[in-house]
Amino acid sequence: MTTSTPIPTTRITPSTTRIPQAEIRGVVGALLKRFSRKQLGTVPEPAKVFWHHRKVLTDMASFGRKVQKWDRLDADLKTFAHMAVAAQVGCSWCLDFNYFHAHNQGLDEVKASEVPRWRESAVFTSLERDVLEYAEAMTETPPQVTDELAARLLDQLGAPALIELTAVVGFANLSTRGNVAMGIESEELSSVCALPLARPAARSSASA
Repeated sequence: MTTSTPIPTTRITPSTTRIPQAEIRGVVGALLKRFSRKQLGTVPEPAKVFWHHRKVLTDMASFGRKVQKWDRLDADLKTFAHMAVAAQVGCSWCLDFNYFHAHNQGLDEVKASEVPRWRESAVFTSLERDVLEYAEAMTETPPQVTDELAARLLDQLGAPALIELTAVVGFANLSTRGNVAMGIESEELSSVCALPLARPAARSSASA
């Protein structure tokens, strides 16, 4: 999707992003906008920011699509894990988008809506709680994954799914931390969902 000749970019409507949004132009830009509007109903803010560097945009998007195609971990668990990372890092865009994704893919919307306050919620199974804890523990700096937690997940999921979970959480950290650094915030895509997204629960360092 990249071109050899850089396409001039201009600043468009004011936003919260720390890098000015670019005007998406040209044939490739038209295809991107058409695909985005078909999938999301809008051209998302990250696309407008990353348009400054087409290769990063296309490679990140390609990797994200590949992550979605991995199939050794249950789709609900993958979404819950990404949302848990987003809630912990404070990426409102990823939290909103992944809840919207859960809605569109027919995943468990009730549980997805509760991920930001999963520790206080009674809707999750013991396996789901271990997955959410693992996502948060991996996201800590330094990571706080314990032998006991890893052993429980290995026993419940098996090695391939645990590897996939670990990679999903790693990708979630890449995307969420980048969005927060660049000031990319929620675009309320999940407003179509029947249930409001829970607010992240306040957490102390002792609860990590």
